[in-house]
Amino acid sequence: MVDKIQQAILTSNNAAVRQIQQAQHRHSQPAVNPADAPAFDELLKTQLAQPSTVKLSAHAQRRIQSRNIPFGTEEAARLDRAVEKAAGKGARESLTLMDDLALVVSVKNRVVITAVDAKNRKEDVFTNIDSVVLS
Repeated sequence: MVDKIQQAILTSNNAAVRQIQQAQHRHSQPAVNPADAPAFDELLKTQLAQPSTVKLSAHAQRRIQSRNIPFGTEEAARLDRAVEKAAGKGARESLTLMDDLALVVSVKNRVVITAVDAKNRKEDVFTNIDSVVLS
């Protein structure tokens, strides 16, 4: 009887050891073969080559459309460069001035919060910003 109990314990222990060994083997193998993965410098070049466009919030879109503010690809490119400058200085919420257009931008989220042109500014006061970019 004792032999049967010892045999059952050994069998159980052997099964547990095999399970642990299999789990260790699975975790020790890399998920991706390093030879198949792109090099870091390639990934960096790819990311830098992609355009990092600033998005317009629904509110900013409504303001631009309702006030017939011209905002095309040239303005978008200028805004993108302005946001990059602000980000480089550590800005979080920036007022970007482009010609007669004032845009309040969340630099971190890369989103235009609101837009106003010169003839629709009322008090010429902008709050909750930490920087101004002239573009």
